[in-house]
Formats: sequence, structure tokens, C-alpha cells
Amino acid sequence: MIPRIFIVDDEAPARARLVTLLSDIAAGCPHLLVGEAEHADQAMQRIAELRPDIVLLDVQMPGMTGVEMASHLMRREDAPVVIFVTAFDEYALKAFEVQAIDYLLKPVRAARLAEAIARAVLLRASGHGRKQEIDQAMANLHGARRHFSIQERGRLLLVPVTDVLYLKAEAKYVTLRTREREYLLEGSLSSLEQEFPMQFIRVHRNALVAREAILGVERGMQAVDADSDGERAQESWQVILRGIDDRLPISRRQWPLVKGIVR
Repeated sequence: MIPRIFIVDDEAPARARLVTLLSDIAAGCPHLLVGEAEHADQAMQRIAELRPDIVLLDVQMPGMTGVEMASHLMRREDAPVVIFVTAFDEYALKAFEVQAIDYLLKPVRAARLAEAIARAVLLRASGHGRKQEIDQAMANLHGARRHFSIQERGRLLLVPVTDVLYLKAEAKYVTLRTREREYLLEGSLSSLEQEFPMQFIRVHRNALVAREAILGVERGMQAVDADSDGERAQESWQVILRGIDDRLPISRRQWPLVKGIVR
């Protein structure tokens, strides 16, 4: 499916910027721009006529806001997928309440826009069982993703993939560690390993480490389960990471791969 895209923004320079970005990503993210509108009332009429697949929607506009407009759109049988594009981050939770699939902050980067469109295509294709389109959307998505989306205390945070030092499985969540702090991320370690094979290497069954963050290895003590005496410790190799004191144990199975990187 080549998605039909409609832009809604009350500022002409912002619309022009999106048109330029769409042109820049056209080769890797095919699409058809079918129209533009500068306010919600005009947009609702044009969308009913043109029936786009995706709407790139500003939040703050004269009259009906973008969130209010998205609320009306989601009631339609042929509702388009909404991607908010705005300069304000405080409306993120409201945006997802009206079923927007992404929330892009201005100035939008081309790769981030391509990622959002790929997600939209994936959503619509999966609803129709179109395997070929799903596969293509996934390929585009994996190639474009540059941030992890974290929901935390009423905020939506974007953490650059390049800032992540390691990912560690913790119960049903994954702990994401940057130099500054930890975040909780929903998902599985296996899916993240498949998505980012060039960026991260598995060092243990419960941990992925950024290849660029590995400074070296050292011997240390690792807690292991004992049959009757509770936990005991045994010596093992551990990863030394750039910028933090954390040490992650390396399993025997993964040691040859990590050793190859250190060399």
C-alpha cells in the first residue's frame, strides 16, 4: 500500500517543511500527498472527500484543536491514522487517548517522520491481513527507528538509541540504561535483539549491551542459584561499560562473541 497523506497545520511554513520532508524520504518511504488544510473545519471536509490513509496533524490551531479533530476522526468508519506533529510536548497523553499512533515534536527529522509513516502503514496493512505490505512496513520501520518511546509519570519521553548503554530484562519489563539514568521499557529482550542486531550484543540471557559502549572485560563475582544453600557466588567475566560503574556478567555461551569484540 502506498499511503495517501493529508497535512493539517495553521502555519504555512510548517506545512511547507512537512512537504519538503516527505519529498526527502520518498525513495525509502513511498507515499502520495493528497492535500493540505490550515484549520480543522476545512480539513474535515477535505478528508471526507479525499479519504487519506494518514493525517499529519498539528495540535494547536484556531478553532477546533488537533486533539478535538482527531476525536471526531476516530469515530468514522474510514478513519485515517493520525500522527501529531507539534511544537508542544504537553499534549502527548491526550494524543494517544484519541488513538494517534505517534507524536512528533518540531522540528521533525526526516528519519523520525519515515518511522512514523512506516508504523501507520503497518497498522493499516495488519488490519487487512496484507503480509507483503506488513513485511515492507516492518523493514522501513526497523531501518528508520532512532528512539525508544518511554511513558513516565504522565509524560512521553524519547530516548535516542545511541544513548543506550545496555538493556536488561526485569520481570515483564526491560530496564534501559543510559549514562544519566534508568528507564522502564515494555517489550521483550528477544524482539529488541532482532530489531537492533548491529547496535547491541547479547552478553547474557537477560542482557544486551551496546557494542560501542564496551570498554573491556574483567573478572568478577556473579551470584548464581545453589541447590540448597540459597545464592552463592562464582567467578566470571564481566563487561566494563563506558561512562558508568555497572558491571554485567557474561555467560559462557556468549563469551566467545564478547571476546571477539574486545580483541
